[in-house]
Amino acid sequence: MKLKVIIFGASGMVGEGILIETLKKENVDSVLVIGRRSCGIVHKKLKEIIHTDFFNYSKIEAQLTGYNTCFFCLGVSSVGMNEQNYKHITYDLTMQTASTLAKLNPEMTFCYISGTGTDSTEQGRLMWARVKGKTENDLFKIPFKSVFSFRPGLMKPSQSQRNVKLIYSMVGSLFPLWKILIPKFVCTLEELGSAMLYVAEFGYPKRVLEIIDILAAAKSFKQQKVSG
Repeated sequence: MKLKVIIFGASGMVGEGILIETLKKENVDSVLVIGRRSCGIVHKKLKEIIHTDFFNYSKIEAQLTGYNTCFFCLGVSSVGMNEQNYKHITYDLTMQTASTLAKLNPEMTFCYISGTGTDSTEQGRLMWARVKGKTENDLFKIPFKSVFSFRPGLMKPSQSQRNVKLIYSMVGSLFPLWKILIPKFVCTLEELGSAMLYVAEFGYPKRVLEIIDILAAAKSFKQQKVSG
């Protein structure tokens, strides 16, 4: 199956890393990036749409059809935000986008970037974790072919990335140490991208992928690529 991928959030660190890995894959036929500003990458497989209103896609719906995969990498930090505003950006925006894509591409696999510590019960003390948990739970109800949620922790950026926050630059420089001390909480963006590509093509036994699952899927992707 040739993957025809839509990526949201490619101008951010995680989305940029996923885009870089996606463009490398031979079995990816085309990539459409939707963002408020350009991702700054030029590639023969890549098409880009600048779109500012992620609660209304009516003007570009015709350009969103014919895709079988979505990597949704949009997200904001909850620091300094109240629950209502954070929920509007994290939950409402994601659900609006997913509902639109499901209507246009019901055979799509939707891959959502969540985070380690997300609260599937929606009842915990941490506001961001409850909101992320509700987002995951309600995404699973949308009639896509399949929906997967990825929960990465600390991530090492790829060398070719430009959109890297200071804390993740530090993570990258100390990655060998983190890998020894807290192996269940760290991965590289290359591994995350590989895992998402593998799951989009071959599926996975779990809908929620913690870091141990991300690493397993990334390993399977590498083995599949070698054998192929």
